[in-house]
Amino acid sequence: MNTDTAPPRMRIVRHPLKYRLLEVKQVVRVTPGTVRVTFAGDALEGFCEQAPTDHVKLCFAFPGDELPVEPIVENDTWMDAPEGMSEPLTRDYTIRHYRREARELDIDMVLHGTGVGSSWAAAAEPGMKLGVFGPRGSEEIPFVHDWYLLGADETALPALARWLELLPAGVRVLAFAEVPGPEHEQLLATATDATVTWVHRGDAESGSTDVLERAIRAAELPEGMGFAWVAGEANTLKPIRRYLRNECGLTKNQVDVDGYWKRGVANHDHHEDDHQPHA
Repeated sequence: MNTDTAPPRMRIVRHPLKYRLLEVKQVVRVTPGTVRVTFAGDALEGFCEQAPTDHVKLCFAFPGDELPVEPIVENDTWMDAPEGMSEPLTRDYTIRHYRREARELDIDMVLHGTGVGSSWAAAAEPGMKLGVFGPRGSEEIPFVHDWYLLGADETALPALARWLELLPAGVRVLAFAEVPGPEHEQLLATATDATVTWVHRGDAESGSTDVLERAIRAAELPEGMGFAWVAGEANTLKPIRRYLRNECGLTKNQVDVDGYWKRGVANHDHHEDDHQPHA
């Protein structure tokens, strides 16, 4: 599967920290469980994004408040709130699309349970305001590999879609997307030579099955130097990481496995296990 060529290292590109209060321009139900919210406004001037996994922190208003608490930034650093003041109420979300000339930002939000982000997305409508903080940086991986393996559950599906859009035309890609059922599948555009496999978990709760792991294990990896990116529920990814590193023989520079969320944890730091920059 691998050649004698040393795998390239990823590069972290830092962006200036900036908080933007944006207005919802459009809300579209992409699937029964996913809402695409389009934010717009002149505040998006200078917004930076350039890598598949670029993400922002959405800042939500506390119950009873009209606007979110704004993060305190000093010397390009997010500071703790002074004693007696509330910290911003935030959740991490992957950038789905950014249209620079139109100054429009799309964020896909999964509807699951009664969490802060899910509840806001279920009620989202044009004219509402939300804070957007970041992105702090971009995780750039040189697109020089012979093939790519991509895997995601629905929370990481926006990033998987960005991978497919940004990878070079014609490169071999094996992509696996875990969703409840066929009605949750999305049309994913790509110029790559991609095989996209939709993995259905049925009525089982998200993050409670090994269906994604089994699908990835069943794949026949191409020859040459590859790169694997897999994201989703943190606990379900541990055996996938071990499989890719120990059984497939991929080096640390060839594997990026990222726990975007963890069952039972309200605001999981989805970069605690890796090297991606924090927002």
